[in-house]
Amino acid sequence: MSQIQAFSTFRRTALVLAAAMALGACATKPSPTNLADSVANNPSLSTFNTLVAQAGMSESLKSGGPFTVFAPTNDAFKAVPAAAMADLSKDPAKLKAVLSYHVVPGKPMAADIKNSNAKTLNGANLALAKAGDFVIVESATVVVADLGATNGVVHTIDSVLMPPKK
Repeated sequence: MSQIQAFSTFRRTALVLAAAMALGACATKPSPTNLADSVANNPSLSTFNTLVAQAGMSESLKSGGPFTVFAPTNDAFKAVPAAAMADLSKDPAKLKAVLSYHVVPGKPMAADIKNSNAKTLNGANLALAKAGDFVIVESATVVVADLGATNGVVHTIDSVLMPPKK
Protein backbone atom coordinates (compact mmCIF):
# COMPACT_ATOMS: atom_id res chain seq x y z
CA MET A 1 0.00 0.00 0.00
CA SER A 2 1.35 3.44 -0.92
CA GLN A 3 1.65 6.29 1.53
CA ILE A 4 -1.21 8.09 -0.19
CA GLN A 5 -3.50 5.05 0.13
CA ALA A 6 -2.46 4.56 3.77
CA PHE A 7 -3.15 8.24 4.55
CA SER A 8 -6.51 8.06 2.78
CA THR A 9 -7.49 4.96 4.78
CA PHE A 10 -6.32 6.62 8.01
CA ARG A 11 -8.28 9.77 7.19
CA ARG A 12 -11.47 7.81 6.42
CA THR A 13 -11.11 5.85 9.67
CA ALA A 14 -10.57 9.05 11.65
CA LEU A 15 -13.64 10.65 10.07
CA VAL A 16 -15.77 7.58 10.83
CA LEU A 17 -14.55 7.56 14.45
CA ALA A 18 -15.20 11.29 14.83
CA ALA A 19 -18.72 10.90 13.43
CA ALA A 20 -19.41 7.94 15.74
CA MET A 21 -18.21 9.91 18.77
CA ALA A 22 -20.34 12.91 17.78
CA LEU A 23 -23.41 10.73 17.37
CA GLY A 24 -22.65 8.97 20.62
CA ALA A 25 -22.45 12.30 22.41
CA CYS A 26 -25.83 13.26 21.00
CA ALA A 27 -27.37 9.98 22.05
CA THR A 28 -26.17 10.28 25.66
CA LYS A 29 -27.14 13.92 26.15
CA PRO A 30 -30.17 13.93 28.44
CA SER A 31 -33.25 15.69 27.21
CA PRO A 32 -34.64 18.48 29.37
CA THR A 33 -36.93 17.22 32.13
CA ASN A 34 -39.36 18.80 34.56
CA LEU A 35 -38.50 19.37 38.21
CA ALA A 36 -40.07 16.13 39.45
CA ASP A 37 -38.13 14.06 36.92
CA SER A 38 -34.90 15.98 37.59
CA VAL A 39 -35.24 15.14 41.29
CA ALA A 40 -36.20 11.53 40.54
CA ASN A 41 -33.19 11.08 38.24
CA ASN A 42 -30.71 12.28 40.89
CA PRO A 43 -29.63 9.38 43.16
CA SER A 44 -28.54 11.76 45.95
CA LEU A 45 -32.12 13.08 46.16
CA SER A 46 -33.95 9.74 46.42
CA THR A 47 -35.26 10.41 49.94
CA PHE A 48 -36.58 13.83 48.90
CA ASN A 49 -38.14 12.27 45.81
CA THR A 50 -39.89 9.58 47.87
CA LEU A 51 -41.27 12.17 50.29
CA VAL A 52 -42.45 14.45 47.46
CA ALA A 53 -44.42 11.52 46.03
CA GLN A 54 -45.76 10.61 49.49
CA ALA A 55 -46.93 14.22 50.00
CA GLY A 56 -48.68 14.26 46.62
CA MET A 57 -46.48 17.04 45.24
CA SER A 58 -45.09 15.25 42.17
CA GLU A 59 -47.72 16.59 39.76
CA SER A 60 -47.12 20.18 40.91
CA LEU A 61 -43.41 19.78 40.25
CA LYS A 62 -44.12 18.26 36.83
CA SER A 63 -46.52 20.82 35.46
CA GLY A 64 -46.34 23.99 37.55
CA GLY A 65 -43.70 26.62 37.72
CA PRO A 66 -41.34 28.04 37.26
CA PHE A 67 -40.16 26.95 40.68
CA THR A 68 -36.86 26.78 42.51
CA VAL A 69 -36.50 23.65 44.62
CA PHE A 70 -33.96 23.63 47.44
CA ALA A 71 -33.75 19.84 47.69
CA PRO A 72 -32.07 18.27 50.73
CA THR A 73 -29.69 15.43 49.93
CA ASN A 74 -30.07 11.93 51.34
CA ASP A 75 -27.33 12.75 53.86
CA ALA A 76 -29.33 15.79 54.99
CA PHE A 77 -32.31 13.56 55.76
CA LYS A 78 -30.08 11.13 57.67
CA ALA A 79 -29.25 13.99 60.05
CA VAL A 80 -32.93 14.51 60.94
CA PRO A 81 -33.85 12.67 64.16
CA ALA A 82 -35.71 9.42 63.50
CA ALA A 83 -38.64 10.54 65.67
CA ALA A 84 -39.09 13.68 63.57
CA MET A 85 -39.02 11.66 60.33
CA ALA A 86 -41.55 9.20 61.76
CA ASP A 87 -43.79 12.12 62.76
CA LEU A 88 -43.63 13.53 59.23
CA SER A 89 -44.43 10.18 57.64
CA LYS A 90 -47.56 9.87 59.81
CA ASP A 91 -48.84 13.39 59.06
CA PRO A 92 -49.21 14.10 55.31
CA ALA A 93 -50.22 17.74 55.89
CA LYS A 94 -47.14 18.40 58.00
CA LEU A 95 -44.93 16.60 55.46
CA LYS A 96 -46.35 18.74 52.66
CA ALA A 97 -45.78 21.89 54.74
CA VAL A 98 -42.13 20.96 55.30
CA LEU A 99 -41.51 20.05 51.65
CA SER A 100 -43.30 23.12 50.27
CA TYR A 101 -41.02 25.21 52.51
CA HIS A 102 -38.22 24.04 50.20
CA VAL A 103 -39.90 25.46 47.06
CA VAL A 104 -40.12 29.08 45.95
CA PRO A 105 -41.72 30.58 42.84
CA GLY A 106 -39.35 31.69 40.09
CA LYS A 107 -36.13 30.33 38.69
CA PRO A 108 -33.15 32.11 40.25
CA MET A 109 -29.85 30.53 39.32
CA ALA A 110 -27.15 30.59 42.01
CA ALA A 111 -25.50 33.64 40.43
CA ASP A 112 -28.82 35.53 40.64
CA ILE A 113 -29.46 34.94 44.34
CA LYS A 114 -29.14 38.04 46.51
CA ASN A 115 -29.34 38.52 50.26
CA SER A 116 -33.11 38.60 50.65
CA ASN A 117 -36.21 36.70 51.67
CA ALA A 118 -38.28 34.58 49.32
CA LYS A 119 -41.89 33.53 49.89
CA THR A 120 -42.16 29.72 49.83
CA LEU A 121 -45.08 27.68 48.54
CA ASN A 122 -46.21 27.10 52.12
CA GLY A 123 -46.43 30.88 52.65
CA ALA A 124 -43.45 31.36 54.97
CA ASN A 125 -40.39 33.45 54.19
CA LEU A 126 -37.10 31.75 53.43
CA ALA A 127 -33.87 33.66 54.06
CA LEU A 128 -31.44 33.56 51.12
CA ALA A 129 -27.88 34.79 51.34
CA LYS A 130 -24.82 34.79 49.15
CA ALA A 131 -21.20 35.07 50.22
CA GLY A 132 -18.86 34.91 47.26
CA ASP A 133 -19.78 31.71 45.43
CA PHE A 134 -21.58 30.22 48.44
CA VAL A 135 -25.36 30.28 48.58
CA ILE A 136 -27.02 29.89 51.97
CA VAL A 137 -30.71 29.04 52.41
CA GLU A 138 -31.72 29.60 56.04
CA SER A 139 -29.05 27.46 57.77
CA ALA A 140 -28.38 25.17 54.78
CA THR A 141 -25.62 25.48 52.20
CA VAL A 142 -26.22 24.85 48.52
CA VAL A 143 -23.91 21.96 47.62
CA VAL A 144 -24.89 21.55 43.95
CA ALA A 145 -26.44 24.51 42.19
CA ASP A 146 -28.30 25.12 38.97
CA LEU A 147 -29.71 21.70 38.05
CA GLY A 148 -31.92 22.98 35.27
CA ALA A 149 -35.38 21.73 34.44
CA THR A 150 -38.01 22.74 31.92
CA ASN A 151 -40.09 24.39 34.64
CA GLY A 152 -37.48 25.63 37.08
CA VAL A 153 -34.21 24.83 38.79
CA VAL A 154 -33.03 22.53 41.59
CA HIS A 155 -30.33 23.48 44.08
CA THR A 156 -29.31 20.63 46.41
CA ILE A 157 -28.75 21.62 50.04
CA ASP A 158 -26.97 19.99 52.96
CA SER A 159 -29.76 20.10 55.56
CA VAL A 160 -33.52 19.80 55.85
CA LEU A 161 -35.29 23.10 56.46
CA MET A 162 -38.10 23.24 58.99
CA PRO A 163 -40.71 25.95 58.54
CA PRO A 164 -41.33 28.34 61.40
CA LYS A 165 -44.22 27.43 63.69
CA LYS A 166 -47.36 29.39 62.96
